[in-house]
Amino acid sequence: MRALAIMAAAVLLFTGIDTSAKWLIVSGLPALQVVFARYAGHFLTALVTFLPREGAGAFRSQVPRLQLLRSAALLLSTIFNFYALKFLPITVTTAIYFSAPIVISALSVPILGERIGIRRLAAILTGFLGVMVVIQPWGASFHPAMALSVTGLGFAALYFVLTRKIAGIEANATSQLWASGMATLILTPVALSVWVWPATAAGWVLMALIGVFGAAGHICATLAHRFADASTLAPVTYLQVIFATTAGYVVFGNLPTGWTIAGAAIIIASGVYIWQRERARMLARRAGEAGGVPR
Repeated sequence: MRALAIMAAAVLLFTGIDTSAKWLIVSGLPALQVVFARYAGHFLTALVTFLPREGAGAFRSQVPRLQLLRSAALLLSTIFNFYALKFLPITVTTAIYFSAPIVISALSVPILGERIGIRRLAAILTGFLGVMVVIQPWGASFHPAMALSVTGLGFAALYFVLTRKIAGIEANATSQLWASGMATLILTPVALSVWVWPATAAGWVLMALIGVFGAAGHICATLAHRFADASTLAPVTYLQVIFATTAGYVVFGNLPTGWTIAGAAIIIASGVYIWQRERARMLARRAGEAGGVPR
């Protein structure tokens, strides 16, 4: 229960990132400046959290190339997502990002060497069908920014696969500092060249908080995985449907369309099926190692 509660908090914080980003961008701040604020705040929070306890050694990576690639994937995912949020409701981008477990399963084959059975392949294809229902490339409601969201989804899935690849090799502090620090370093000159000061007190507050949301969300997600398996926590991410819908309506006056709801339902159903298959495989493996039958 502790793990589920912490993971729910992480999902709420991630919704806070998207809500803050959309509000800041719509209010006139350049998207790259908002991305910079998100990572600079994350980096400062990570420094305050980890350096007093672990010192400068927290920056030392055992797999620097993978950390660079992982950090770049996260940064690109954020850039594409924030640009998409400028034009799309939060409910649409959230629904698209719900297919991340499906894309992760697909990328796990070439990157992690995992095998996919016919049932999981069918679930992956069903999930992509759900994405098509959300974005409706055949309809008048299709917006080109949906392509940005889908591209961001691909980079997010790559980030999670690489995170899984370095699990057990790198400390959480190292991964947090590399991901946020590299993005801050790269974006500093770009953000300064397009900088626009917030015009309202709310803008200042959100620009300060968006990075805290990012750091706290990642820290909570990592902490939750210390108390429970990933397969146990995975369904909690679907709480973001409720959080995103509430934020979209309260802050921006947007409600999801019937197509968005239908597509999200298909994506969630396929994601839950993949989760169940992954959990069953994990329990079977543990039972084999213990020489017993899972109960």
